[in-house]
Amino acid sequence: MHSALRRTVLASTGVLLLAACSGIGPGASDAALNVSASTGVIADLVRQVGGERVDVTSIVPHHGDPHSYEPGPGDTAEVARADIVFSNGLLLEEPGIIKMIHNNAREGVPKVEVAARLEQFGGTVMKLEEDLGLDVLWLGWAVEGAVAGAGAQVRTTAVKLTGPGDLHVYLTDTLGNPTSYINSADGLDADDSFALPPEAHTHVNWVFTEPGTYHLTLSGRTEGLDGTTTDAGGGTVTFTVGGAEHNEPAAGRESLDAGHADVTLNAQRKSVYVRTDKKGTGERVRLPGAAVALNVPDRARQQVPEQEQFRFLGESGRDIWVLPQAVVGKHVHGDMDPHTWGDVSNAEAYVRRIQAELTRADPDGKAVYERNAQVYLRTLAALHKEVADTLATVPPAHRKLITTHDAFGYLAKAYGMEVAGFVVPVPNQEPSAAEVEKLRRTIREKKVPAVFLEPNLAARADVLRRVARDEGVGLCTIYGDSFDDKVHDYVAMMRHNAGELARCLGGKGSSTP
Repeated sequence: MHSALRRTVLASTGVLLLAACSGIGPGASDAALNVSASTGVIADLVRQVGGERVDVTSIVPHHGDPHSYEPGPGDTAEVARADIVFSNGLLLEEPGIIKMIHNNAREGVPKVEVAARLEQFGGTVMKLEEDLGLDVLWLGWAVEGAVAGAGAQVRTTAVKLTGPGDLHVYLTDTLGNPTSYINSADGLDADDSFALPPEAHTHVNWVFTEPGTYHLTLSGRTEGLDGTTTDAGGGTVTFTVGGAEHNEPAAGRESLDAGHADVTLNAQRKSVYVRTDKKGTGERVRLPGAAVALNVPDRARQQVPEQEQFRFLGESGRDIWVLPQAVVGKHVHGDMDPHTWGDVSNAEAYVRRIQAELTRADPDGKAVYERNAQVYLRTLAALHKEVADTLATVPPAHRKLITTHDAFGYLAKAYGMEVAGFVVPVPNQEPSAAEVEKLRRTIREKKVPAVFLEPNLAARADVLRRVARDEGVGLCTIYGDSFDDKVHDYVAMMRHNAGELARCLGGKGSSTP
């Protein structure tokens, strides 16, 4: 019952499709193919292969974040006129982007998730490792199990809550604005729900207004693009908030109070459980709701922020108990790390896949696509060597990355670096003293000369700036998901990253974005 906090993108697809088919729609061109790409990185690679035969637009603009960008009517129009649509896949993109593509691409138009078949074109994909080292449980929301139908999603709804206070589940976007998904304060109904694509999970804030034991009952359903729904089961999970003196006896439940876990609905098994990774081994385990208690200790106690947009949590300064979102924006992803282009060898696999798909969509352009791809592959091969040679100049003891986003695992693995940590600046939410101290300790123990900010997050990374200043280390720039006005193509991005890493980690000073 909190629809006022929801933002919905509305588009008149019938009008847009008519305009696109008539040739008078926005961006009409004489190119052999009109191409829509989800991100600037993919759009650039398509332009390199397609040359003058393609007219390419990017859904996510420069400075944008593909994890959280919400498409507008202009993006819908570009997809509606496209002859082929490229996305990254592996759940890089915000689900609304993929849903918009499926709803608005013309019938028969190829929708290509480039990274989904990367190995077939010579690339590699690796698992996403998540551990922010929070001093409380990092609890997400997930769905598992096969679901029929392209573009289908799984909706989980809170149907019952027992406990001493209220529960709020909300997301904070990249500008610091909250979007509420569950709000028990005004009664639970069909609006108290969360929709995700199959085999996905996201990070959310869990807020409890009083200490004590809570039991949350959930139900699920699958939703097809044609409006059909199917029952997906449900179940109950338990939270213990504020310490043992406020809570019921554990009664044989395993208590989870640290690491990463997800409240998970399995649409195929029609059940709810808690998914987590065993300490030490990393083995993924699934614990029935009746067998586990999700602990929100007293150290998770915070106060309601003073900003007006947080009044749905209560009066400013009131005590609340929080398991934090801990990452910026709506960050939906799966088990595999989608940031594959950090290894230039994977960008080569992207190019091979793009060449094949453009040729399939436009056979007359085969010779052009083949020639352009071969030229660009030679450029990428040289770039791969340049990045490797540049980073090889960094002293081995300094090859440590601390960034604002967990987007550099492929770069680290390909070029002999180590991801020592990442500190995501969440608007209106300061990290705890223990988390800040852990960052300081990591910088000292790893003896890193510099930490790295992405330009689209730098303005809000006050904590990392302060810690870097206090510890006497450099503050440098690295690009992850998007370009900006200074760096606007893939080669320039990777060349900048290699040069900046070498300069800053080699002890030659730092730059401030």
